[in-house]
Amino acid sequence: MVVPQFSSDEFVSRLAKIREAMKERALDVVIVDDIEIVAYFTGYERSISSYRACLLPLNGEPVMVLRSLDVAPFRESSWFSNSVGYIDGEDAVELVAKTLILHGHEKARIGVDKKSHGMTVSTFETLTRMLPGATFVDLAGLPWDLRLVKSALEVQHIQAAAAIADETLNGIFKIAKPGITERMASAFAARRYIELGALPDHVGPVTAGRGWDFLHGHLHDNPLQEGDVLHCELVPRFRGYSGRLMRSIIIGRASVEQREVANTLVRLQDKQFAMMKPGAKASDVDAVLRQGVVDSRLRETYDNITGYTLGFYSQQPIRSSDFTRTFSPKSDWLLEAGMVFHMYTSARGIAFSESVVIEKDCARRLTRLPRALFETAEGYPDDFRSEG
Repeated sequence: MVVPQFSSDEFVSRLAKIREAMKERALDVVIVDDIEIVAYFTGYERSISSYRACLLPLNGEPVMVLRSLDVAPFRESSWFSNSVGYIDGEDAVELVAKTLILHGHEKARIGVDKKSHGMTVSTFETLTRMLPGATFVDLAGLPWDLRLVKSALEVQHIQAAAAIADETLNGIFKIAKPGITERMASAFAARRYIELGALPDHVGPVTAGRGWDFLHGHLHDNPLQEGDVLHCELVPRFRGYSGRLMRSIIIGRASVEQREVANTLVRLQDKQFAMMKPGAKASDVDAVLRQGVVDSRLRETYDNITGYTLGFYSQQPIRSSDFTRTFSPKSDWLLEAGMVFHMYTSARGIAFSESVVIEKDCARRLTRLPRALFETAEGYPDDFRSEG
């Protein structure tokens, strides 16, 4: 599948969304400085090793303030070229303030996101000192909320990443046998990501499956033996957009109990997916799986969420997962068409997860591997293919 690049029209539509929110809040300009948010509105991604920010005015072209060293890469990847560079050693935050003044915003209502990792206490204090006549308004995570509903092209990017996850996990299953180590499986995945078109970065947790809290386990070098469970959570990124997938691979043959656990988890999660439609309450969607697992006595308690927002992740992530929306008993928000989630569950060393998009009247899995326990003793059937 050939996935087109984002055009300037895509970014203009994103800018229009935040400008509508600015009008509602009577804001003149917004400062965005979180890595993922800068990338969302500009197409340019850079860490916050040195401060940089994009100024989004209610009217007129955005302005990017960043290191002079990074101006050329910014102009190559962004949909607009208006930028101000600073030399190393210059105070970047003061330059942001001076740029705001230069554009007539010294007495403006300025939106800042106090949840941003870029908007530190020091950064905010410098801005308020340099702009005493301005009124600063907390956006309270608004830029992250605006990313929740994906465009059709964003979904295509996530679908491409999901296909890479499917193919890579298929490959791990083929090489899994007694003696394989978690590191060997992870190294295989890292190579396949690059070969299949993903970015060369974090593979995701590949570890031995035990209990329910193994999901973020460490990478070990111990050879796996008959009866061990190789847990794989693959998180490839295609042009920054992540598709995510969990499966459990039994080294050898699964026990009767393991098969029963797997079948129950799949059945309960399928019920959850069936509820995922526009207008559904997230806590209700969560309860189907959470209560079902506890009632089935697969876990005494269910302490973790059952899903979270999926989308663009930075190459230099502060957040490895996007919890703008999560599924828990306290989740009182409603699902909307275009939202994409990583939905997951685990118990007794077995785990399943899928990348799921909410469509007009149903949920659709973007990851397409069969929802079953993988057993190396069963071999790799020739007709074992992704579903759909």
